[in-house]
Amino acid sequence: MNTLPLWWQNGVIYQIYPKSFQDTTGSGTGDLRGVTARLDYLHKLGVDAIWLTPFYVSPQVDNGYDVANYTAIDPTYGTLDDFDELVAEAKVRGIRIVLDMVLNHTSTAPRLVPRVVKEREPVPPVLYLARRRAHHPAE
Repeated sequence: MNTLPLWWQNGVIYQIYPKSFQDTTGSGTGDLRGVTARLDYLHKLGVDAIWLTPFYVSPQVDNGYDVANYTAIDPTYGTLDDFDELVAEAKVRGIRIVLDMVLNHTSTAPRLVPRVVKEREPVPPVLYLARRRAHHPAE
């Protein structure tokens, strides 16, 4: 039996909000290339893993946590090639990448809120819990 702790139990995990981390294009918004550019610095800090907050396509109503497409990178942050380069360069330095996958809710973008809300079409209950208006606890 292995009694060594798993890497994440004692690892140094550095959370990065790509939007405000490092801009490499001059747009004023951070991007994936900016994260890649800082890997040597993070390695020197002793970082074991980078926790990347959402960089998926999003209307940005909820700081990227309102994901509109789980299979695409928001062009504001770069491309799939930029992400692949980040992963490869992190691996060279022994830094793991942890993605913040927002799976308990989505954007209200048309692609993800299908006929369930628009047409009240039946759908397996595990997919969406649709309400006409969200309830706020303070109300």
